[in-house]
Amino acid sequence: MNQIRLLEPGLGDSIETAFRRFLSPWNGDLDVPALRMRIDVSETPQAYAVHADLPGVNKEDIDVRVHGNLVQIDAEIKRESKPATNGDKLLRSERYQGNISRSFSLTQDIDEGKVKAQYDKGVLSLELPKKAQKDYSRVAIQ
Repeated sequence: MNQIRLLEPGLGDSIETAFRRFLSPWNGDLDVPALRMRIDVSETPQAYAVHADLPGVNKEDIDVRVHGNLVQIDAEIKRESKPATNGDKLLRSERYQGNISRSFSLTQDIDEGKVKAQYDKGVLSLELPKKAQKDYSRVAIQ
């Protein structure tokens, strides 16, 4: 039973305490948490692969820019709260809207003309082929 209490601390409360906690006002943050874009970046010898979580974003509201080794992903999130109807009282709404942006640099330049992007089920997938590295020539000093 002690292991269950560690995982579920509310099980040790009396019914009266649990009921009182349920009826009490919520004391959490009233601010909406900052919008965050979580990304995964992997690398092969030929390309980088990026997966960015953008749940609830329309494909048309995503903008990807690549310049050299810099990648920037911008998205506009539009979520509207619906007012309570039929005399219901809205207790809490965590709907939000806003812009989210993420930029990062990679160790090698990207071949901008060959970039592929796909958006499916809230995940943006980018295939970023590496630009062929130029061999540097040694300059003879006179």
